[in-house]
Amino acid sequence: MSSSQWTSKSIETSSQAAEQIATWLDQSDAVLIGAGAGLSVACGPEFAYTGKRFERLYGDFAQRYGFYDEYSGGFYPYDSQEEFWAWWSRVIWNERYAGTVGNAYLDLSRIVNGRDYFVLTTNVDHQFQRAGFDKKRLFYTQGDYGLFQCSVPCHRRTYDNYDAVRQMVNAEQDLRIPTELIPRCPICGEPMTMNLRVDGRFVEDDGWHAAARRYDAFVREHAHDRVLYLEIGVGANTPGIIKYPFWRQVAENRNARYVQLNMGGVIAPARIAERSALYDGDAAEVISKLA
Repeated sequence: MSSSQWTSKSIETSSQAAEQIATWLDQSDAVLIGAGAGLSVACGPEFAYTGKRFERLYGDFAQRYGFYDEYSGGFYPYDSQEEFWAWWSRVIWNERYAGTVGNAYLDLSRIVNGRDYFVLTTNVDHQFQRAGFDKKRLFYTQGDYGLFQCSVPCHRRTYDNYDAVRQMVNAEQDLRIPTELIPRCPICGEPMTMNLRVDGRFVEDDGWHAAARRYDAFVREHAHDRVLYLEIGVGANTPGIIKYPFWRQVAENRNARYVQLNMGGVIAPARIAERSALYDGDAAEVISKLA
């Protein structure tokens, strides 16, 4: 595809970006937020998957197993379920339950307060709900750290995991949990796993499908309205979930506007350029100016 079919012109400053977004917000009937991992990263060092935070929370794992970031730890081939769950219970506890709520999420909550909005996100850290967003206006497409599912899976149901994770974290010794705390499927007895979309075994339960229907209904209801599509921190790993649908929906609705906030490269189809605002920089800084 030729370069003439794309635009990558970024707004120069965060203040200019915030001013443009504020104008479009005032003119909009609804706001559709699409958020990726970059939004949490923009919240600061306490949300980084590597560096000092990783060393503080997971340095003992890194020393024993030789990995240096949270992603690597998640894919490490642990020798036992006791080790596997020592790692994952600590990650889930830190990312889903014990960690702070990012200021950018709190700011976004204030920005959409009183507006007709919906959030589509690939994030699994539950930051939106913890920041006060209405649960019925959220669609976590890739899962939730707060849920377990059967690893087989033998059935299509998920289970809240707070109590199980807390017990594992409290009982961990020498980077292992007691065998009796390994979570097992109540139906088939096989080990449970996280409700995260990593392969074809991901369980889309009744709650997932209900959220998908609410998202589809929101899009249909506002198909011709003045909708602000606000894409934040969405990279190129899974563009088919947020980025491409947003581009298509904006192209099909002449009343829609599109904003892309991302660090390290922004791009949009040239056919929606006149209704787009792209900012290559700190998304949290822009959002704080809007709140």
